[in-house]
Amino acid sequence: MDVARAVLDAAIEIIATDGPDQVSMREVARRAGVSHQAPYHHFTDRAGIFAAISEEGFRNFTAEFRRTFDTSSDPLADCLRTYVGFALAHPGHFKVMFRSDICGVTTHDATRTAADEAFLALLDLAATAGTPSSPADALTMPVALWAQAHGLATLLVDGPLAAKIPPELPISDLIDAVARVATHQFGSVPSPNQP
Repeated sequence: MDVARAVLDAAIEIIATDGPDQVSMREVARRAGVSHQAPYHHFTDRAGIFAAISEEGFRNFTAEFRRTFDTSSDPLADCLRTYVGFALAHPGHFKVMFRSDICGVTTHDATRTAADEAFLALLDLAATAGTPSSPADALTMPVALWAQAHGLATLLVDGPLAAKIPPELPISDLIDAVARVATHQFGSVPSPNQP
């Protein structure tokens, strides 16, 4: 049995269903089916578990984001879809990754590096729109996209939006509509695969 993996999976499950505040070393051990001391051997404390979850989340998110970016003919819309899709598919990771009080980016180097790589992937998307005239311009589009994607993802994962969507409207259709609005807002961003 991979004890570290079992501990992480148990913590991710708790976070996804009950939130990060409900994670305790004892409950993680119980759900993982390991001794009460086992989580401490691999992660030292809750902060270590949260940092490992964030690091894994950022690495997986970056891989999905770059895969989308590299293969899409509409990278802006598809990257927004990927961001929201990741949050919906991995709520246990998502609920920790952007909580500055628990995610570990200030206390764990590997987590900080993984978060930085995710942000660089977002900046690469902006670079396809052309050469910015200033450092502020270089951040405008990626930050606006991030805000839209993160806001929608948070409203669907944690907030009231999921309960407000009519049953006849699939969530994927709503995400597509928001992606189209974002594409219209920023104009056409060429695919990196197009000359």
